[in-house]
Amino acid sequence: MTAILCSCPLYLNHATVAALPSRVSRHNSPSAAQFLTRVIRTCLPGGTKRCILMVCERSEVFASACAIARAFPLFTLRSSSSRRIEKKTVVVEFFLIGQNNGPVEVEMLKCLESATEGVRLAARIVDTPCNEMNTDKFLEEIGKVGKDLGIVPTIFQNEELKEKGFGGIYGVGKAAIHPPALAVLSHTPEGATQTIAWVGKGIVYDTGGLSIKGKTTMPGMKRDCGGAAAILGAFKATVKQGFKDNLHAVFCLAENSVGPNATRPDDIHVLYSGKTVEINNTDAEGRLVLADGVSYACKDLGADIILDMATLTGAQGIATGKYHAAVLTNNEEWEQACIKAGRNCGDLVHPLVYCPELHFSEFTSAVADMKNSVAVVALQMTDRDNSPSSCAGLFIASHIGFDWPGVWVHIDIAAPVHAGERATGYGVALLLSLFGRASEDPLLNMVSPLGCSGDPLEDDMGRDCKRRRLV
Repeated sequence: MTAILCSCPLYLNHATVAALPSRVSRHNSPSAAQFLTRVIRTCLPGGTKRCILMVCERSEVFASACAIARAFPLFTLRSSSSRRIEKKTVVVEFFLIGQNNGPVEVEMLKCLESATEGVRLAARIVDTPCNEMNTDKFLEEIGKVGKDLGIVPTIFQNEELKEKGFGGIYGVGKAAIHPPALAVLSHTPEGATQTIAWVGKGIVYDTGGLSIKGKTTMPGMKRDCGGAAAILGAFKATVKQGFKDNLHAVFCLAENSVGPNATRPDDIHVLYSGKTVEINNTDAEGRLVLADGVSYACKDLGADIILDMATLTGAQGIATGKYHAAVLTNNEEWEQACIKAGRNCGDLVHPLVYCPELHFSEFTSAVADMKNSVAVVALQMTDRDNSPSSCAGLFIASHIGFDWPGVWVHIDIAAPVHAGERATGYGVALLLSLFGRASEDPLLNMVSPLGCSGDPLEDDMGRDCKRRRLV
């Protein structure tokens, strides 16, 4: 079934009325968030002062607001001769229908403001090219967020990474002019009962290294920092809204460049976990930096829950498509929570196979603990038929151990991080929704799928979802 978007210009084109699909399938968000962004981009009238009136149910407000924010990207370097320079104002109003249709509260508006700012921050970073957004500039962005929240970031950079044993991050970024770094923002409120770590892949540009990408696959690799950008935007928003548990945002920053100091295939690196990795593909660099990041979160931060987010594999788009990120986790409850959170917030998620006993043998090395990419088999061809996106995630998990008792969640956002040539800010809304029950904010509580047993807000959302569902 194909969803049809209907729009109709009103008198003198001063306004347009548009209708979203009235029904969606079970793997889509009831908010039809992707369609909403598309409608706004194509139907919004011109002018410097514009108003969007969004008619929806209360359970769809959060997803709708984030979808609207995606339609208004911040980054542009167009000269004044090719674009209008007048300041534009967009007013968004919500008209609620359904059972819980009272006015939108001030607290809800503040939460929506924080969330949409986070989405646009993440999209701006991803849209910015590497000559403007190198590792040093990304550290400045982290510093700005830290200053806004009263948090001083912890930073390990360049040779200090090597000295402290971060062989993955250092090995990936050592050939670039701007040095690699690991940065941490930590929120540690009184009364916290658990420790959560978000680990983001921040490859500001990925040439592939000496296993260099081709001229058709390299353009767009400025987006390889999408995981770290999403975590930065989400961290800023969730701390502003009152996060009750310990939360650490870990940023693994590097530029995978080519040069005399670049990592070679056949090199062996010792990662922060202490495990040795034989490099057989320098273009499989994201898992190396994330392996250091999750190991640091486990060993140094004492995390009970570790979530890593990354534009990790091109195979993700094949496995789960352009609109659904892929989730791989050692915990079935969290797998289902990610799916529900995605439907609630519009950042859609679909699970990958978690089966390390069948898949991890792909990384077998004769001279190290593992290779960094699937091993070479007969005729010198790599085996790409054994769930490569799952395998890539399992490489990361192996550096905290498959028997680690905590919760590990891996989100591969390679495809949904962008729509066409623009970043989407994907991941911010998902993190806010997934961890909403650790927040003091009632709206984030409502969209969170965790800890909601018997909650009337969950009942409302579940009822709305069923009513809007095709299958």
